Formats: sequence, C-alpha cells, structure tokens
Amino acid sequence: MPELLFPLDSSRRFTDQEKIGHNRWHPDIPPVATVRPGQSFRVDCREWFDGAIHNDDSAEDIRDAPLSRVHALSGPFAVQGAEPGDLLVVDILDLGPIPQEDSGPLAGQGWGYTGVFPTGNGGGFLTEQFPDAYKAIWDFTGQQATSRHIPGVEFTGITHPGLMGTAPSAGLLATWNQREGALRATDPDRVPPLSLPPDPHDAILGTLTGADFDRVAAEAARTAPPRENGGNQDIKNFTAGTRVFYPVYVPGANLSVGDLHFSQGDGEITFCGAIEMGGFIDLHVDLIKNGMQTYGVAENAIFLPGNTPPQFSQWLAFSGISVTLDGQQRYLDSQLAYQRACLHAIDYLTRFGYQPEQAYLLLGAAPIEGRLSGVVDIPNSCATVYLPTEIFNFDVRPSAGGPTRIDPGPGAPRASMS
Repeated sequence: MPELLFPLDSSRRFTDQEKIGHNRWHPDIPPVATVRPGQSFRVDCREWFDGAIHNDDSAEDIRDAPLSRVHALSGPFAVQGAEPGDLLVVDILDLGPIPQEDSGPLAGQGWGYTGVFPTGNGGGFLTEQFPDAYKAIWDFTGQQATSRHIPGVEFTGITHPGLMGTAPSAGLLATWNQREGALRATDPDRVPPLSLPPDPHDAILGTLTGADFDRVAAEAARTAPPRENGGNQDIKNFTAGTRVFYPVYVPGANLSVGDLHFSQGDGEITFCGAIEMGGFIDLHVDLIKNGMQTYGVAENAIFLPGNTPPQFSQWLAFSGISVTLDGQQRYLDSQLAYQRACLHAIDYLTRFGYQPEQAYLLLGAAPIEGRLSGVVDIPNSCATVYLPTEIFNFDVRPSAGGPTRIDPGPGAPRASMS
C-alpha cells in the first residue's frame, strides 16, 4: 500500500482531523504535505457533505443539505519542482470505499446515496420537472450496488473521484470571480442562482487562521463548478488506470482531491446524481516541465481514461432534440436535447412501474452513457442517453407482449416542503 499522507478518522468530523483539508479554491491555502515527482501516495477522502446525509428513509437531509460546506477536499499536496507552466501528471492507481468499514453512519461505510436536490437548494438538470428533494440509499456488496429505494436493479460500480484539480493563481482566481459575478448580475434573483459567490460562511482553509483566514475566505472560489484547473468535473471515466494532465498555475501545483463516487451516469443529472461515498484514492504524480506551452494545454485538463469502463454490452438508447416541452424550437441547444432524452428515458421506465423520481435517481447513479449525437443539423441538436439493459433483473426492451410491471416498493423518500 502506498504511504498514507492524508488520514481520516471516521469517528471525527472533517475539521477535527490530524490534517485539515479545505472546501474552497485559493492559491494561499497551505499544502498539507509535499510529494516528489515519481512518488505514489494514498489519500483518505470524506464524502462531500462530511456526514450530513444519513442512511435512512427520509429526504429531509437532502432538502436541508448545507451547500456552504462542500466540497470536503483532501489536500492540497505540493509537488517538488512544479512551477507555473508545467503539466502535472496524475495517475489514479486505485480507489474505493472506506477500507475495512462495511457499516457505519458515514457514506462509504458499506453504503452511499444519490439525491435529487430541490430547486431552492441547488436544483438539478431537470429541476423544472423535479423541484422537490428525493433520496436513494445504495448498499455495496463488493463492486455491486443495490437500493431498497429502486428495486429490480443491480450494477457494477465504476468508482472515480468527482473532483480533482490544482490550485488557481491569484490572477486566475480573480478572473473566475469577475466573470461569474458578471453572470449572476444578469439575473441576481434567479433560483437556483446562476453562480455561487465567495462565501466565508463554513469555509475550511486548512491551517489558515486570523487575518489570513478572513482575507482568503472572502476571496476564495466555491468548488461547485469545473474550471480551468479541473475541479468538479464529475467524469465517470476517471477510474483506476486514468492518467490526467493538469495545468500548473502556482509553485508546487497544490493538487487536491475528493468527492468520491461509487458510480455515476454521464452528467450526474440530479446534481447529487452519483452514488456519493467517502473512501480512499491512491495517486502517482510526475511533471512535464513547460508542458502547458509544449502541448498547448494552457487551460482545462486532458486525460487518458481508465481501464475499467462500463462492464455492459447491451444498451437501450433514447434520443432527444432541441425542442422545449411546450413545443418551442431552440437553435442547436444540445443541453436541451440531452434533457429531453433523459425525460424520454424516465417516461419509458415509468411504464414498467417505476415512479418518475425513481427513474430520475437511477439515471444519475447508474453508468448510463450520454452523447451529443448531432450538433450541426439546423435547427435541432440530437442528444442520446444509453441505458444498460443488463442492470435490470427483468427485460426492459420493447416487445409485443408489453412492459413487465414491477413492484416499485415504497419508492424514493421525498422531503416535505420546509
């Protein structure tokens, strides 16, 4: 096992650990450790809400989830010799749920969760159709996931980190805050908001204290969106065997990682659409000096996908075009086309007995494939959703005999309106 550089005690909160991570992006957050090029190391990761979501049959915790706390990130890790303009090479060697802890109150201790966030607290890809909070709990048996809230389904988890990236420079951070603030100003009262401003409330900034803490907390960027440094990209193919090339913006690169997922569908469409968990990740780092200029990777990571792709061979695909539900034509709107494809898949699954929210949760958690299939044929984009048929313990393919009706059980917990 590689050396454990960031241990987490499951009996203590994220802020009460031997080493303190962070939940904001800023160049002045101190590294928790320094590694050398060519080194492998292990990192423990806490589930992104630090235990605020529970293994129960209620969705009130999703409704009231404290978004100001996320993400609970492990790091930063400084890399010896890394300078702005280099590329940081990160290999994902292994990852999984919390080792040797197959039961307990934390996600990753034998279980994980998927949530539909309410419109007033984050929303989701289909928030207009699903404005309320729902939750599904998934139990892990080895690599397999099943849920008492979505019966009739079992699939192999494709574990990956939802979030990994390097620290921004002061100039890049200022760019983020300026452009995201300008976007918010176009519709400042929108729910959910167009972007998240810096928020000192609940900020975790490693070992910073006093005036330094206050300054950084007021400037630091929230970790919710992906940006030029990588960040919360939620790419399900960041599995073991992945090699990522990150731009370096500060001396040491300052790599951070977290938001581990047991599984996820393309898009993580419910916002908390993956099966969220805590766990561990083993990394190996190296450097390509002056790699940003050499390869033209001045922003946004490039990567070689892992060698553990979805273990499925049969799919049922749904398509959508860029026409709204009320029949309004949009011009090559691929986002809308993907929404329509997802809605078609949800409607189809209800014919087998699933409640719409169960189908929505399933599309977020199961390893569906999402594709932009046509983006040039005016006026309609075409997007497709590929649903693996092998995850069901009954036949979901269309047939002359009609759909098999399953018992949906008690359904996914729904939170009452607060």
